[in-house]
Amino acid sequence: MTVNMGASQRHHVVIIGTGFGGLFAAKQFAHRKDVLVTIIGKTDHHLFQPLLYQVATGILSEGEIAPPIREILKHQRNARVILGLVDDIDPQAKTVTSRLHDNTTVTPYDTLIVASGASQSYFGNDHFATYAPGMKSIDDALELRSRIFNSFERAELTEDPVERDRLLTFVVVGAGPTGVEMAGQIRELSSHTLAKEFRKIDSRQAKVILVDGAKEVLANFGDKLGSKARRSLQDLGVDVRLGGFVTHIDGDGVDIKYADGRTEHIEAATKVWAAGVQGNRLGRVLADKTPAEVDRTGRVIVKPDLTIEGHPEIFVIGDLMAFEGVPGVAQGAIQSGGWAARTVIARLDGNEKRAAQPFTYNDKGSMAIISKYRGVANVKGFKFSGFIAWSAWLAIHLLFLVGFKSRVSTLIRWAITFLSDDRSERVTTHQQMVGRLAMRQLGQGVSGSLLRGEKPRSKGERIDN
Repeated sequence: MTVNMGASQRHHVVIIGTGFGGLFAAKQFAHRKDVLVTIIGKTDHHLFQPLLYQVATGILSEGEIAPPIREILKHQRNARVILGLVDDIDPQAKTVTSRLHDNTTVTPYDTLIVASGASQSYFGNDHFATYAPGMKSIDDALELRSRIFNSFERAELTEDPVERDRLLTFVVVGAGPTGVEMAGQIRELSSHTLAKEFRKIDSRQAKVILVDGAKEVLANFGDKLGSKARRSLQDLGVDVRLGGFVTHIDGDGVDIKYADGRTEHIEAATKVWAAGVQGNRLGRVLADKTPAEVDRTGRVIVKPDLTIEGHPEIFVIGDLMAFEGVPGVAQGAIQSGGWAARTVIARLDGNEKRAAQPFTYNDKGSMAIISKYRGVANVKGFKFSGFIAWSAWLAIHLLFLVGFKSRVSTLIRWAITFLSDDRSERVTTHQQMVGRLAMRQLGQGVSGSLLRGEKPRSKGERIDN
């Protein structure tokens, strides 16, 4: 069935994506009666990605970091939501085609804001994804939760000491903020939360290994903070291995090649990929249909006002845009989303001077936490660490959570976890395992085609989502 979301007399702004960029862009139009906003999202929620690792390690529930997008926008009467995966953008006809199961929707636009974000990059080794999930979605977090907690359960059951060691070895690839925070939480989970819960194994004997090709962890934070973060991880019990590049991942473990030529194989049941991102596939769609170009990571090269070459009505924002000096973090998406929306408003108001202004990014700094009471921060050149950095991280992330309910429940769960080491969100089901086995049988990348109502392609043929 095809549904055509017909034209409106109001200026129609279509936003692709329900992340920070899309949401903050939509909210700028809240009081504009001359604007109709349509948000097209592949999920029904706004995801607070920086806290995904806390869902994976049992601190938070998925609902606390992913409130429904319809609930967020229910009071914005000029906004509507369409659930579906975007199949096509037609810049000539000014339409966006999306699909949910067997329902195809064609949505016309006057202005298009593409905020579809980034996807996990395995640097040409997409088959790694089967064995080392990334951290980009609720599904990823729940899959990792299942793998992490079930590794301890399986270790409790096995009589083979070699297999037990493999099950109790966790490898995190990538020492950026996500990798550092994930490694720290798995270490705390095994050393404290689970320490007295098993009878045959000692969870404190679990190995947590953090691997990165850089010379220091948190390379973008500078050597001083990176060194402090590394020492904090090591004090916690994380095995940090730098200068190493992953060359192979399978069900048994990870192969690493170091800068000095050494190679190593690590037997590990649970692997986490936090090493890189690439532009969403819609970047390629725009590059194929407009004069716009993409960089080597698939991000769209935008003009100073965040539009693309030859199409001033199309903005690309957030993680999908290639704009010098803007990192792929939430602040980049928030600021570029707000800027794009305000530029559209300036055009509608005839404010040519404002509409022609280039986007400028205000770098508010970087933060990461290593474990309870330990963090590092670089705020406008002021570098600090320890309890103050940890507290600042908590406050900032609580502030940017959407919704009063989410903030209150998150604060309560943090208090319980940090004061008692308990983690109540540890439920796993067979759904993740069944889904994983089904995807393995159908072939890599078929989830998008199934959601669109398409017949799965041949096994092993990748379909980008």
